[in-house]
Amino acid sequence: MSASCVGGTQSQSQSVHNVFVYGSLLADDVVKVLLKRIPPSSSAILNGFHRFSIKGRVYPAILPVENKKVTGKVLFGITNPELDVLDTFEDVEYERRTVEVFVTKILQDNSEKLQAHTYVWSDKNDPNLYGDWDFEEWKRVHMNDFIKMTTEFVEELELPESKPRVATYESFYKQDGQHPPAS
Repeated sequence: MSASCVGGTQSQSQSVHNVFVYGSLLADDVVKVLLKRIPPSSSAILNGFHRFSIKGRVYPAILPVENKKVTGKVLFGITNPELDVLDTFEDVEYERRTVEVFVTKILQDNSEKLQAHTYVWSDKNDPNLYGDWDFEEWKRVHMNDFIKMTTEFVEELELPESKPRVATYESFYKQDGQHPPAS
């Protein structure tokens, strides 16, 4: 079995995928809530993209931007059902694309190119995108609430009439008088 999925040619034999993550899914705790496991991963770089903050949201967006790069990691061995969960989690705000990433080989001090899925912000002209998104700040300020929201999302997924992730996100941050930062 190949661990990579070449863009657009998914056959039934390709039951595992590589997924490049760059935001809340960098946190193993979030991945574990969503996938019920922490898949093997490796640090990676996606060239030609920028990671933006989004006004009113605690998670980031990426879009193609020349001469920029996004650091993140590749999750290996993602199954088709797990990819469906990630697609649902990323919801309509993102579009899954196949990209080429550079996986860092720490011991050999070099990198290897590979194909991976990633989630690109679907509105390339969104006026709410700005600046840079900071994972360390997110971990300090937002991770605990995000894990609670993700847990609610997973519980909803198991219901016959589940809400989209954006609805879960918005209802979570409206209860308890919490509001996502306006940044």
